[in-house]
Amino acid sequence: MDAAWLVPAALGFGVVIGVGSTVLLVLAARRGERAREVLTPRVPDGVDALIESLDSVGIVVDPSNNVVSASPRALATNLVFNDHLVHPELLDIVDKVRRDGLPASDELHLTRSRLGEQSLHLIVRVSRLGARYVLLLGDDRTEAHRLEEVRRDFLANVSHELKTPIGAVGLLAEALESAADEPDSVRRFAARLSAEAERLAKITSEIIQLSRLQSGDALEKAELVDVDHLVRQSIDHHRVAADAKDIELVVGKRRHALVLGDPAMLSTALNNLVANAIQYSPEHSRVGIGVTLTDGVIEIAVTDQGVGIPAADRDRVFERFYRVDTARARNTGGTGLGLSIVKHVAQNHGGDVRLWSQPGNGSTFTIRLPEAVEASAVPTGATG
Repeated sequence: MDAAWLVPAALGFGVVIGVGSTVLLVLAARRGERAREVLTPRVPDGVDALIESLDSVGIVVDPSNNVVSASPRALATNLVFNDHLVHPELLDIVDKVRRDGLPASDELHLTRSRLGEQSLHLIVRVSRLGARYVLLLGDDRTEAHRLEEVRRDFLANVSHELKTPIGAVGLLAEALESAADEPDSVRRFAARLSAEAERLAKITSEIIQLSRLQSGDALEKAELVDVDHLVRQSIDHHRVAADAKDIELVVGKRRHALVLGDPAMLSTALNNLVANAIQYSPEHSRVGIGVTLTDGVIEIAVTDQGVGIPAADRDRVFERFYRVDTARARNTGGTGLGLSIVKHVAQNHGGDVRLWSQPGNGSTFTIRLPEAVEASAVPTGATG
């Protein structure tokens, strides 16, 4: 037998002997390809494109519960990490559908990420997709559930906080009228009136901003944000204020870390922390801004050498309108809303904010955010 007529079995084609071996080889190769397709079936045609185009949560998992396709919304809300479902509640429903063979739906309260306390209110529907895959669709109802709470808190806080500056404006206006013939008094009252009007405008602006944070979704139009760029922007924005107090702004190494979210919100949160650090630090001191990346968690820390925050106040500094030193806060133009805005920005991005402080040794505020998972990181149309 001529060795040229033999096709090694190691190639997966079997042994072919006889005339017309080229034709037989092609047929054997095609049989081998079909065998491989049977062993590794693909997600049904068109599903990848459909999942990619969804504005809501859409996830396809294989028999091993590996995520083979996920919508941008599913990634943005941190339901998927390293090609796996993050929450056991979702896995339970998927397993039930695979076991019973019947579609199932449920209403779930899930943590937005492993960092934060903010919950995600999700209505999920799960069903089989072909013989091997399971399709999970989710409708995010988080915002609807928060609106009522936001409305109550807003009305209670704003009615209280606006009384003081509005009352001051009225009294100063009366004083101006009575001192019309005294130029020095007019100038003094006018300066105080201007300061109160500026403070009133700042409170109003921050109340509106906070209300939008609580009633909106930072990830509705999310994009990849370079954290190093955020830090550089904040440093440039506050350099004049720091130079005025001879405060050195120290920046750590670049980490090339990405966050998925709203760049304007993230910039506002970081600017609030840097502004506070400068405002409450003594002259000729230092303010440090550093970024670290560990196990998928990005930390942006702002450290000052100020007076520090007493232990009794640390759990309350992120409350709306709370001030550690009311008199000092008013003298520096503080509204008591800056840290609350930071907290809500972090929560809206699936993270949190933490505080370390020691009286006399300064404070460190740290925003913790999940590292961005790009859509390309999840294989679409992967084999099971």
